[in-house]
Amino acid sequence: MLQLDNISLTFGGDYLFDNISTVINPGERIGLVGPNGAGKSTLLRIIAGELEISSGDITMSKSATVGYLPQDGVDPDPELTVYEEMEKTFEGIRELEQQVQQEREKLASLEEDSAQYQKTMERVGSLQSRIEHSGAYSLESDIEKILMGLGFTPDDFHRPTTEFSGGWLMRIALGKLLLRKPMYLLLDEPTNHLDIESLRWIEQFLQNYEGAVIVVSHDKAFLNKITKRTLALEHGDLLDYSGNYDYYEEKHAERKEHLRKAYENQQQEIKEIQEFIDKFRYNASKAAQVQSRIKKLEKMDKIEIDEREQEISFEFPPPERSGAVVMELENIRKQYDNNVVFEDLSYSIDRGDKIAVLGPNGAGKSTMIRMIAGIEDIDRGQREPGHNVTTSYFAQHQADELNLDHTVFETMREAAPMAKETRLRTILGCFLFQGDDVFKKVSVLSGGEKSRLALARMLMQPANFLIFDEPTNHLDMQSKNILQQALKQYEGSFMIVSHDRDFLDPIVNKVLEVRPNETNTFLGNVSYYLEKVREREDEQKESASNENSSQDKTLSRKEERRLEAQKRQQKYEKLKPLKKQIDPLEEDIELMEARKEEIEELMAESDFYDDQEQVKEISVEYEKLKAELVETYAKWEELATEMSKIEEEFS
Repeated sequence: MLQLDNISLTFGGDYLFDNISTVINPGERIGLVGPNGAGKSTLLRIIAGELEISSGDITMSKSATVGYLPQDGVDPDPELTVYEEMEKTFEGIRELEQQVQQEREKLASLEEDSAQYQKTMERVGSLQSRIEHSGAYSLESDIEKILMGLGFTPDDFHRPTTEFSGGWLMRIALGKLLLRKPMYLLLDEPTNHLDIESLRWIEQFLQNYEGAVIVVSHDKAFLNKITKRTLALEHGDLLDYSGNYDYYEEKHAERKEHLRKAYENQQQEIKEIQEFIDKFRYNASKAAQVQSRIKKLEKMDKIEIDEREQEISFEFPPPERSGAVVMELENIRKQYDNNVVFEDLSYSIDRGDKIAVLGPNGAGKSTMIRMIAGIEDIDRGQREPGHNVTTSYFAQHQADELNLDHTVFETMREAAPMAKETRLRTILGCFLFQGDDVFKKVSVLSGGEKSRLALARMLMQPANFLIFDEPTNHLDMQSKNILQQALKQYEGSFMIVSHDRDFLDPIVNKVLEVRPNETNTFLGNVSYYLEKVREREDEQKESASNENSSQDKTLSRKEERRLEAQKRQQKYEKLKPLKKQIDPLEEDIELMEARKEEIEELMAESDFYDDQEQVKEISVEYEKLKAELVETYAKWEELATEMSKIEEEFS
């Protein structure tokens, strides 16, 4: 159990968190949500032990382990390959294996019936249990499974980490965490650097994960898939919702409505009180009532409504009508060094197409849309824009091309010199630039803020064909909803590279799947595409299964018995050290449960509270007992799960 008790954190005298408390139980799936700047990443860093709090306590069991994935800033060893960097996760296991060998050598010189022999055997069992629980015996297969799931190919395993981009380095960092299997897994925007296939894999992995998972993500579909509880940071407080993101949204909307009504009622009350004060301020006979109302106003706990909660929206200006064909690619060849990305690629985009571009990373999605946008050279073939087509393009790197000496507002004004100031400020507000934020210099903005500004700037340029490369990576839920609503009403055509299914589903009518050496088009949204992919995968599995079943191999009965006996022995050897640990835990649990019942019976007696000293002593013992039970049950569940895995392995 991990407990946050009255946590507070201040920056420059202002509270980011004000006495927040919560309990996170083993195995829970929690989404941590809230607007940008609410402190989600900060709270994860506090739990991970990377940031000190101003006041409060954080407690967890001694056996608990915490793993934290930040949004960026990971730094693997440049001298190691991808596989070696993953293997580093278990560098302490080799030392344990050496200790086991040393203890076994001791046994050879001891009498079997001696106390020292027994102690050494217990030590060997304990060390072996730690090695087995660490997953060291399946290390090689686990590394391969995780790397493949995250999109690496077998050829990538032995490439130096220096050959990979920042997004792929984040995948390595994520893979190392998943390999470690910490009791509390903290993930900050883990989906930002994943493609649709890796996203599906990690969803399945996290659904089966044994430890607790706390995840910050702006991917609503991802949160709905893996979480069953939501913690929401609002105005320095931490609110608890017992459901996934959809459940949180529903309850949050109800709470907002209640708060709005309470705010309106309070404002009406304040107005009436103030009118009374103003009317009778100088009336001597009403002086007592006036003073009473003034004091009431002073003591009143004012209800506040977050300005960010107000509805903000924008619309694209109606674009000029393009021709029936927006863009035509014919027999395109594109090559980087020895890597041929596209060979004889032909693709046509029609007016009214709203296309999601999906596929594994490295297959050429970004290359293809850059060629379509006309900013990537083509080695061979034809790119033909349609009649009256005007193109506007957004990619993350455009944030690096902003003028650092301009303010946020000047950047927008430069893109749309004739636009009204109110429109520029409205669009900036949609992308989290409010109030004095618009007067900040671009040079002081974070990477995410620059990316949002580049996106807002791009949307000011009138065009009937929009091209986006991962536009939602730095947007919060509200900003994504605003952009989504605007794109729903947009009358032109667009293409979007993204893996955010919840964002894409309501706005696209086609999916372009880009795979190495092939492209496929699906007439529908992303959910339709994923359904078709699952059908394709099922067909491939069935085909492989039929092929395997046709290659029957028969064993003699004697050989079968030998293998069965071998499996029983292996099973016994794996279960033995675990059983030696779990048996005393069960005895402890039985004793503690019995004592807990005794105390509860004692506390139920009518005269129990007559003796205050006894009440204090027994209450302290009771609380300590409950905490010990939680910790002991957690250890027992851990061992029981490991034993169940072994049973399944040999079943």
